[in-house]
Amino acid sequence: MSPLDQLGAFGGAIVSMLTDPWSVAILLGSSFLGIVFGALPGLTATLGVGLLATLTYNFGYQTALLALIAMYVGAIYGGSYPSILLNIPGTAASAASAMDGYPMAARGEGGRALGLTTTASFIGTILGMVALVILSPLIVEVALGFTSYEFCLLAIFGIIISGTLQSPDLVIKGWIAGFIGLALSVIGRDPLMFYPRYTFGLPALDSGLEVVPVLIGAFAIPQIISTIRTGAPLASRQVMGRIVPEFGTILKNMRHIVRSAFVGIGIGAVPGVGEDIAGWVSYGAAKSTSRHPETFGTGDPAGLISAETANNACIGGALIPLVTLGIPGSPPAVMLLGALMLHGLTPGPMLSISHPSFLAELAAVMVLASAAMCLNGLVLARQVVKVLRVPSPIFLPIVAVLSVLGSYALGLNVSNLYLMLAVGIAAYLLSEMRYPIAPLVIGVILGPMADENLRRALMVGQGDLTGFVSRPVSLILLAAIALTVFSQMPLARRALGRLFTRRSQKAVTTH
Repeated sequence: MSPLDQLGAFGGAIVSMLTDPWSVAILLGSSFLGIVFGALPGLTATLGVGLLATLTYNFGYQTALLALIAMYVGAIYGGSYPSILLNIPGTAASAASAMDGYPMAARGEGGRALGLTTTASFIGTILGMVALVILSPLIVEVALGFTSYEFCLLAIFGIIISGTLQSPDLVIKGWIAGFIGLALSVIGRDPLMFYPRYTFGLPALDSGLEVVPVLIGAFAIPQIISTIRTGAPLASRQVMGRIVPEFGTILKNMRHIVRSAFVGIGIGAVPGVGEDIAGWVSYGAAKSTSRHPETFGTGDPAGLISAETANNACIGGALIPLVTLGIPGSPPAVMLLGALMLHGLTPGPMLSISHPSFLAELAAVMVLASAAMCLNGLVLARQVVKVLRVPSPIFLPIVAVLSVLGSYALGLNVSNLYLMLAVGIAAYLLSEMRYPIAPLVIGVILGPMADENLRRALMVGQGDLTGFVSRPVSLILLAAIALTVFSQMPLARRALGRLFTRRSQKAVTTH
């Protein structure tokens, strides 16, 4: 589609959704529900998108997309509520917001902090959407030249980089988790020859592992178990005050907003990283470039605005590799990928051909979701804060029931419940051993892409592997994979550390 056609599709999608009362109700309801999920410590954007995905099974893909993006945007924003009022991050993405948000609330400026957070989140989401619209067509043009060799290596690179950046402990644990997911993805019949693999004679495994029960089990069950073990009632004692946007403060901090948006978009575009890292990196950049860094951590609006702009701009960044390459840029985007596949959409370079107006519709949904988030945040903030008084041990069993219903509703298949339970228990045990779960799920999702394209490449080349090193793009991907692995080896890290130390000493000596 030409830019003019895309603009027409964008405007048409907005008008179509705003003139449909059902769509408006879904938009506002999903956004509010997302804010609640973000505000309740222990619930996450990933879990919210996953649970809602199962409820949208009978919706059209446009309605489902509207609900899921509104949930996603609302949950990333909603985590700032307990961060500011309780100094307890509702989500990992809002952890950096507590650094200056809570000191502002402690001196009676909670309403002001929430107003700044709402405005910064709205601006960050819009800037992320603009980046998605501008960059996605360029990446698709490159990706359309990919063959089976490149797609196979791209899937492996996505798993490797996700494991590298998600590991809280040893990097090899992230890689192990990713390749466990890759191994699980080959269960079922071979997509090319239709030969059963690792089914153990069980008919339920012939079709492979359903993505949605795996997603719910991997993210919901460990979160439910760990939160019930440590959950306690929450109550906000901070004075909120009036919740109004401060456009003067926003204009004063515009340089922080622009920089934070670029940081969020860039980090979001790296597969498997996520909004929590974007918030911290942006906060650190704002502090290091500030004329008064000593004010950060004492209630400086610049720190709060920087963190909130970045983690919401990261949403658009995370959707760039999802839409163009089929690789999610963050854990919530993993859930979104599963939901799109559930509705018959396969993100990747061919999506722009099979659904030419999809990018314009997605941009329209993001604009409406950010507007709904802003409206809910300014009007219903006091009601959302009341939800913080609900004890987690009471609320989370409800989430568990929704998880069971969501897994069973997918085809009314009891085996999906067993799958969800088995994956959930395994994910909980792995997380207790400090293995990251996101790479495992990304491995399950990207595994079929790697498997099918590897087999197709070998069939076309009659077993010849030289295609992986004779094509420029595949050679670049191989080099990226090798460099990523090599950079995490202790010997390489020590060598890089010594090189950095020498250069620092030389620079000091020169000055």
